[in-house]
Amino acid sequence: MNTAHQQPDSPHGGRRAVVIGAGLGGLAVALRLAHRGWRVTVCERHHTPGGKMNRWTHGGYTFDTGPSLITMPWVFDELWQAFGARREEDLECVQLQPHAEYRYPDGVRFAYSTSMPEWLPVVRELEGGDASGFFRFMALGARLYALSRATFFKEHPRFSRPDLASLRALRHMPWRQGFGNYHRVVESHFRSAHLRQLFDRYPTYVGSSPYRTPSTLSVIPYLEYAFGGWHVRGGLYRLIEVLLRHADRLGVEVRTGCGVTALERRAGRVRHAVLESGETLEAEVFVMNGDPSTAPVLLGEANAQPLPEQARSLSGLVLLLAVKGRLDGVQHHTVCFSADYPKEFRQLFDDRRFPDDPTVYVNVPSRTDASMAPADGESVFVMANAPAADMAWDDRTVGEARRRVMARLAASGFPALEGRVVAERAVTPADLAGQLAMPGGAIYGGVSHGWRGAFLRPANKDPKRPGLYYVGGGTHPGGGTPTVLLSAAITAGLVERYEGS
Repeated sequence: MNTAHQQPDSPHGGRRAVVIGAGLGGLAVALRLAHRGWRVTVCERHHTPGGKMNRWTHGGYTFDTGPSLITMPWVFDELWQAFGARREEDLECVQLQPHAEYRYPDGVRFAYSTSMPEWLPVVRELEGGDASGFFRFMALGARLYALSRATFFKEHPRFSRPDLASLRALRHMPWRQGFGNYHRVVESHFRSAHLRQLFDRYPTYVGSSPYRTPSTLSVIPYLEYAFGGWHVRGGLYRLIEVLLRHADRLGVEVRTGCGVTALERRAGRVRHAVLESGETLEAEVFVMNGDPSTAPVLLGEANAQPLPEQARSLSGLVLLLAVKGRLDGVQHHTVCFSADYPKEFRQLFDDRRFPDDPTVYVNVPSRTDASMAPADGESVFVMANAPAADMAWDDRTVGEARRRVMARLAASGFPALEGRVVAERAVTPADLAGQLAMPGGAIYGGVSHGWRGAFLRPANKDPKRPGLYYVGGGTHPGGGTPTVLLSAAITAGLVERYEGS
């Protein structure tokens, strides 16, 4: 894809911005800037835009290769409003109910529903008749969300003084529980080992361990419960297709097969991008939609190194399985837990290896959306966490990891898949590292362990390199589809503030 249109005269006098990477964050910031009059070029080194949010099709089966649901739908509506459109006219979003089924090694299984009448009886059965811990946990998340929306989800503090609204928002801070360890806070709210394991899973949404993250990540389960999980009919890649259509309408030039090999300074400011073809693009602003640690490498700075292993979030092993026959009784989302959760995270973060007994997440979108598979088949997305380590993923390594994944599914009573798979594709951490320039395949950039990892993420405006900005999960406010869009809003706002005149 290579589209270009002449933009009308703008208040910026035709000022140019180059966005490096056509992932969700890159396209979102390009659209926001273009709507404000910037002349924007997006450079994507692959032939398919989308970054982690991509698609694989085979024989009528359709797979999203990255994110598999959206939360915080109001963030998507705000993006569409920012470039003068309405999301509901472009995309149909379907709320999943129940949200997921959870399966445990002892045979316990239940559906996790965001419908209180359906969910509370499950909580009471697991908690000995008492649901108060769940309500207190959700109340904690609600207070953290109120604080985050007024402060953390806005501009990075390095580039904005706290305003009166932000200071007032501190009244929401749960001081007693807001500074603890995530796992210990979960333990303090739930007696049931099953509910503890369920809620301990949420830090993996940002590629981190529940045993090492701060308790403020309790906002994540609240957000999912309060706003629900949503499927985009036709698959999440429809988001990318629609954003590309609006980019074309707004005159954004999207170049695919167009890798950036270097950035160059002039008079101390980043002013040029050198492409694989040898062409040089000049602009006033450059926005990197990728891991911020790769920017010094592109600039050729001395001793520049990508994100080190110990600072990386989790990666993952993904199996895309085109399955013959229907999986009756299976939910859209299923989670099959490992038998020893602490051991699983020790192996991921201390040993830096694929777990002996991985927790396995299964997404079968064809259970909700018939367009995702033939009438007599299912599109099955299977994922297990993996370390973002600099290790080889050869056929033997992939085969052994696949065996462990299938063993966990079988032990959890998931319907047998072997013998029914008509097509298969594996996506490894090495694939993610090579295709998306993510160190070790770290899906969420830096790990959110400790306060610095969770809250002092790289700023959206580079403090040392004028003209350079960042967008995406590797920068503030963090990983996850809605937070990537919040990142785009913050970055576009900073560009307007510092470069708009």
